[in-house]
Amino acid sequence: MKIWVPSDAVAEVLSELPGVECAVFHREVPEPAGIEDVEVWVPPLMLVPDVPGILARMRSLRLLQTVTAGVDAYRPHLPEGVVLCNARGVHDAGTAEWAAGAMIAVVREFPEFAEAQRRGEWTYRQTGVLADSTVLIIGYGSIGAALERRLAGFEVEIVRVARTARDTEYGPVHGMDELADLLPFADAVVLLVPSTPATTGLVDAAFLARMKDGAVLVNAARGTVVDTGALVAELKAGRLRAALDVTAPEPLPEDHPLWTAPGVLITPHVAGSTPASVRRMLKLIHAQMTRYLRGEPLDNVITDAY
Repeated sequence: MKIWVPSDAVAEVLSELPGVECAVFHREVPEPAGIEDVEVWVPPLMLVPDVPGILARMRSLRLLQTVTAGVDAYRPHLPEGVVLCNARGVHDAGTAEWAAGAMIAVVREFPEFAEAQRRGEWTYRQTGVLADSTVLIIGYGSIGAALERRLAGFEVEIVRVARTARDTEYGPVHGMDELADLLPFADAVVLLVPSTPATTGLVDAAFLARMKDGAVLVNAARGTVVDTGALVAELKAGRLRAALDVTAPEPLPEDHPLWTAPGVLITPHVAGSTPASVRRMLKLIHAQMTRYLRGEPLDNVITDAY
């Protein structure tokens, strides 16, 4: 069985499995020889070019296992009969840690103090604090739960929102239909939604206008979820602040006004790029391929309800 894998590390992990032949992805070689024989594809973290064309040439493909939680780049082009699985849980720790750290950095004004340090200036002043604030998590899934666990000691109130309302071990989750009424009470709004037609442009001018003065928008989802122009306008007005690991466009051009907008912390899509994520990704792929070879049910299968 031929598997197209994203790295030598993945190939090494799968080398002990019987009957498995791994072709390793290389940027210089856009697709492996004998691509028509590939039965399982594990794409790399960064999107490969011409996904529709590649999938069309994979005539033997039966399973596409991503190393990301998001599957928006592949799902619309998936051939009939191919199972799609994501890497739910792999990036929970890294992304939740980034969201917590970025939120604290903006609230406590760490970027401004870092600039003052470079200038050699002692700029004492009172800053904000997470304690006694309300954190609204939009897209409450495994990463949202991981973020809530990390914020447990910060004396904050967590408000959870997902596509549909439900109960969890941590408390109730509100449906998206309640979001407009919840926004004005949040001191920090964390975006963890998947990229879908329903979430594209979710954070528009009207959404931002409902956020309270001084609130922080934290985007660890996808850049397309936020109307960048509307956010820049709010930042320049000084009414809102933001921490962004993703942007639209991405990468952000060097002359983009978001770079110089006040009150924003930007990182280059690194929230899930950690050694912990790599370890968990390798463990997931090994376990998933073991199940596949044995004909057992797979984890993280994407359905129409996703």
